[in-house]
Order: sequence, then C-alpha cells, then structure tokens
Amino acid sequence: MRAAVLHGTVGSLLMTALVAAPAGGTTAWPDGTGSASAEARGAVVAAQRAAAAGIRFGVCPKVEGLPGNLQCGTVTVPLDYAHPDGKRIRLTVSRVKATGKDVRNPKRKVPRQGALVYNPGGPGASGMYFPLIGFLPEWKPIGAAYDLVGYAPRGVDRSAPLSCKDPKRFQKAPSQSPTFPSEAYKKERIAEAKAYARGCAQRSGAALRHYTSLNNARDLDVLRAGLGERKLTFMGASYGTYFGALYATLFPSHVRRMVFDSAVNPDPDKIWYRNNLDQSAAFEGRWTDFRGWIARHDDVYGLGGTPEEVLRSYEKARALLAAKPADGKVGPAQLQGAFLQAGYYDDYWPQRALALSAYLKGDPKPLVQIAGPHPEAAAEQENGSAVYTAVECNDASWPTDWRTWDRDNTRLARVAPFETWDNAWMNLPCAYWPVPRQKPLDVRTLPGQLPPTLILAAERDAATPYDGAEELHRRLWSSVLVTENGAGTHGIGGGPNQCVNGYLNAYLLEGRLPERDAGCAPHKEPTAQAPDRRRDAAGAKDPAAAQQHSEQAEQAEQAEPAAKSAGQAP
Repeated sequence: MRAAVLHGTVGSLLMTALVAAPAGGTTAWPDGTGSASAEARGAVVAAQRAAAAGIRFGVCPKVEGLPGNLQCGTVTVPLDYAHPDGKRIRLTVSRVKATGKDVRNPKRKVPRQGALVYNPGGPGASGMYFPLIGFLPEWKPIGAAYDLVGYAPRGVDRSAPLSCKDPKRFQKAPSQSPTFPSEAYKKERIAEAKAYARGCAQRSGAALRHYTSLNNARDLDVLRAGLGERKLTFMGASYGTYFGALYATLFPSHVRRMVFDSAVNPDPDKIWYRNNLDQSAAFEGRWTDFRGWIARHDDVYGLGGTPEEVLRSYEKARALLAAKPADGKVGPAQLQGAFLQAGYYDDYWPQRALALSAYLKGDPKPLVQIAGPHPEAAAEQENGSAVYTAVECNDASWPTDWRTWDRDNTRLARVAPFETWDNAWMNLPCAYWPVPRQKPLDVRTLPGQLPPTLILAAERDAATPYDGAEELHRRLWSSVLVTENGAGTHGIGGGPNQCVNGYLNAYLLEGRLPERDAGCAPHKEPTAQAPDRRRDAAGAKDPAAAQQHSEQAEQAEQAEPAAKSAGQAP
C-alpha cells in the first residue's frame, strides 16, 4: 500500500512523473487551441491529488458482496472537472495483486509489470469482479505479471450512484414487445420516455450532466495516478473501448499499452443515435446465425430444420406468451430479452434453444427460469439503466423530433425487426433529455503520438458491429487489428479462441504485436444439449440444471472480458 502523503524532493519528482501533462506540448489539449481547457486543468489537479493520496486497499466492505480474495479501495475524483475544488465523488476499486508465478515453471518468478485496469462496457457496467479472472487458466499468465484492477465507474453501484426511477417500479413484467408497434403503442412509449427523462433529472439533480464518457476518460487518468502508475495499461470491452479511445486522444503520453476488445465506432457522427441503428441492423444477422445453429440441431430441439422454420417456432411462442404469459411473469418482451442475450454470446445458445423447445412442448419452467424477472436484481438493473441513459444522452446530440425516430426505425424494422424497436424504446429518453448535450470528441492520434495498441474484434459481433473496429483502427495510427473471422461473440479476449489469446498475451506480456493486421479462425460452435431424459415426456430441461447453468453464465460474465450490461446497447 502506498504512503498516504509523499514528502520532499523525491515525492515531488514522483508526483510530477505520475501527472505529466498530455504529450505533444501545447498542441495536445483536445480543444486544439494550444491552451488547456478548464476540464483539462482540473484533470491534472485531480491526478496530482490522487498520486499523493494513493489508494488504500483492504478488505472489501460486505455491501460489495465480493469474495475475500479481492482487495478494495476508493479513489476520489471531481464531479465537475472544470471545478476540481468543488464537489468530489469516490469511485470504488478492486484488486488482486500479481501472483508472480510462472504457470509453466512454478519455480520461476515472473516480473511484475504494474496494474492492468479493465472496464467491461455498458455504460453502466461494473468491473469490480474483474480481478477474479486471474484465477481462470486463460488469464493466469497475465495475472502473474499484473495487478488486476477493476472499478465501478461514476454512477455505478456505490460510485456516486445514479437513479432515474424507483427500482420497485423498474421491472415491468410481463410486457409486450411488438415487432411492428401500433400508433397507440408508440404514444405509450413516448410518454414513458418523457417520464423517464424527467425522473433522471428529478432524482439526480444538477449532477446529472456530469456523467459523460469524457469524464469517464478523465476518471481513468485519476485512477492511474492513484494506483501509482506513471503510464496506464488498460483493457476495455464494448463501451469501454470508446472512453478508452477518448483517453488515448486526451492523454496519449500516459498510455503504456491499451487493448480495445469489441470496439464501438468512435466516429462523432455515429455517437450515439446512429451507432444504435447500426447495432439493431447487426443483431438481425446474429439472430439469423443463432436460428441456423438451432436448425442444424433439429434432431435435439425439434424447432425446425431451417432458419425460417425456427423463426416460425419463435413467433408461435411470442403469440402464445402475448395471450397468456408464462407463470404470469414472462411475456413477449421477456422472451425477446432472453434471446437478445444469445446474440451477445453463443454459449447461451443451447440453454435458450432448450427453453424454447420445452415451452412449445408444454413445459414453461425452463423459459421462466431464464427469462423471468428477478426482483432481487431490480436495484442493480435500474442503476445500470440510469447510467447507460445518462452517459449516452449527455455525450452527443440526439434527434428531438419523434418523426425522425419513427421514420428511421420503421424503415429499419422492415429488414431488421428482431431488435430495432426495443432498442429505440431504450434510447428514446434521449429525445427529451433535460440536460445540455456535449459535442463528441474527434478520436484521432498522429504518427508517433500513441504507443502501439491492440484492437480485437469478432467479424459478426452484433453489439459492436465490425466496422466500428475498422473505424477505430483508422483513427489510432499505431493500432493493429486482430479479427476472429466468422464469429460473433461480443468480447473475445481471454475467451475460447487460443489464436486470439496468443496475440493478447504477446502484447500485454511482451509488448509484441504482429507486423500487420491478423485473422483467427472462429472458435468452435457450442455443442447442442439434449433435454434431461429424467424429465417427463415433454423433454424439458431440469429447472435446477438450468438454474445452475444460468448462475455459471452470470459468474462468467462478471469474470470474463465478454461482459455485457444486461443486454444493453454498447
């Protein structure tokens, strides 16, 4: 644990190194004027304070619900970087120290390379569980060399949490999810979006405007300084790649190594309205992939031998649930939400297919198990939704005329009906947002400005479509793109593809990248899981087994870079 205060000349020199001004002299400030903005100056002040204070790691508070092998601490950041002496908030941080153990030769010690900070995306996701990933075989070499550090970004969990709605009223189930909504239904959702936006302002007050991607990037630099790191080693997945790219633009001289896993398209014209339209289009392709897999295993699931026949089985279930929700809890919206998760991760495919098959054969229990609401998670889900909405709405301009939303989503739904309207409803509060919007930063680095960085992407990723990785690659001069060809898992670093993991380890452990962009063959598709024959003739999966699988999957989401934010947009 670092000393709380640094004294004397040595301390002053160390502090100066930890909070060095952005690279490139006076032209490095993001406003391009050659002078520091108030926020840039505030970021330097906050980093100086964090470097002096350090982070006092100790036993994690019980409220975090974390296992005992994690250490926890906090780092203080300004709510408003333009006023660093004003209100300050604390971000929770977790850590597992580098083991120093060579996984191939236990007698050999591995030199420590510093801290690896990770963000799983969202906006609205917490990385507090991330350090546990070091206990997985794929991550042990990295955990040997690095302190693995996770944290809850501003607004998330106990890090100055945001709320837009009473959590008791957040989970609405059962509920409808019309593929082609009526005008009456649209009016209902517009009213809900307006009420949600008002609720965000009422429950969060003036602080709401300060929950932005730019502030997340500035917070990351304060965290770097608090950890005692002169330069940052960072891995971000999904949304984490976006504010990681902002960090690379704002603080290029502070970067040691950066991994962008499943990259958001950083084009300012895409943030965030058009990115969400692109996402909805991409999910249609991934939904087709999933149906094709089910069709290839028709002997197991009996849902149809072609993707079109599987779609008819799915639509049959939607119609039945619209008329009579399963167990009074699962309607069409809950079904769609469960199957949307399968668009993120193909290891969900067997469980989802089994649940749909069992439901259509008369056993709704597996479907209720995976798709039903969980009241115990309502507060966490409401918090995640509030942070997601605040950050995306604050970050950029959104159309304020409903006719634009109606036109764009109606057109898209004709060719991509699976997610289009549900995605629109999730983001619609941004049309009525009561807080001034920011102008997105133009992510871009010049030759020699940024150390080499690594971009990982799956070719058929739906949550962050592949052209986003290509766009980020064009904008970060020193980047190398590694593609998992033909695959669609969201977040591929440290997963089942050993080719991808080889590039990741070479970069993080040795600083070595391929001379040119590289590709990897796709990882093996999931194996179809036959129903438990101990069950009745309907062939339904044992609900207890389904629960166990679900819990294992949820634990994996907390531990692996493929983390998502409860089916939210990137």
